Amino acid sequence: MTAPTQTRPNRKAELLDRPVEHIDITSFDARPILAAMDGMSFTSRDLARAASLFNRMLEDESCTVALTLAGSTSAGGCMNLYADLIRYNMVDVVVATGAAIVDMDFFEALGFRHYQAGQVPDDKTLRELYIDRIYDTYIDEEELQACDRTVFEIANALEARPYSSRAFIHEMGKWLKKNARKRNSLVETAHDHGVPVFCPAFTDSSAGFGLVLHQARNPQKHLTIDSVADFRELTEVKIKAGATGLLMIGGGVPKNFMQDTVVCAEILGQDVDMHKYAVQVTVADVRDGACSSSTLKEACSWGKVDTCFEQMVYAEAGSVIPLLASDAYHRGAWRKRKRREHAKLFAA
Repeated sequence: MTAPTQTRPNRKAELLDRPVEHIDITSFDARPILAAMDGMSFTSRDLARAASLFNRMLEDESCTVALTLAGSTSAGGCMNLYADLIRYNMVDVVVATGAAIVDMDFFEALGFRHYQAGQVPDDKTLRELYIDRIYDTYIDEEELQACDRTVFEIANALEARPYSSRAFIHEMGKWLKKNARKRNSLVETAHDHGVPVFCPAFTDSSAGFGLVLHQARNPQKHLTIDSVADFRELTEVKIKAGATGLLMIGGGVPKNFMQDTVVCAEILGQDVDMHKYAVQVTVADVRDGACSSSTLKEACSWGKVDTCFEQMVYAEAGSVIPLLASDAYHRGAWRKRKRREHAKLFAA
């Protein structure tokens, strides 16, 4: 791509002058807020019940907790929160969009930032300046292309063979151990703690551009991403885990992919239980016939989610997940949990 056109040399710097600050769930105690919300109604009480269920997952010694992540809350200020859920042993497996893992988390691990959009000029002007917009958040397109090229370089250094997204993200975490400019990203933290990260639509992200470039530059000998291996490996995690609980941010492919492991295990002849616990935070509803891949009660009819311990929370996740996560951190059930280290299932 050509360089951005700047009619005013400092205009881009003016727009990219307020970095998004990621919330620290350890810096405040949300327990009193959630306790008060439990006596309220509507979304407040739904959130309080969701927090109670999440704590119940953490207290259940037999339960593996899966985080499914869709949407842009990582860019919007929840990036450190999701890494902390791994760091403090509250999440054992992650299923996410490629954007959440690569364009947001890995991107910032390279030393780049997301920015608050204090003003939003015409989007054509943003395009001329090479500024990408996510609602009221900005990304420098030139830095995003540097992320693309980093994925390209990682791919070039690997053996030319099929990789699941989990295997490739593991290599990204290994690369960050030596090269990260920002420590403690989700990708690096997951690598450190044996938490497998799956992106079933991995190429729908900055990684996709880097991998296309890798294949174009190496037409006879290149790696590929095997989405079937993703499904098989994630199902292996479900079979190994036994009891499972889901914390789902948004819906879409990550949510459905994790839910489908129950059905896939049955097809493989394995007798597994439905997901025992499930919490979903979403702004989608059922009026379009979807709710971004079914309500939790509906999922029971497919044999995916039990209906004993489930809660839908209809809210923008960035406004409520910090409360839920802070509540769980300060309740401290994670201190007694044994780390699952499910990534060891796939150790070479």
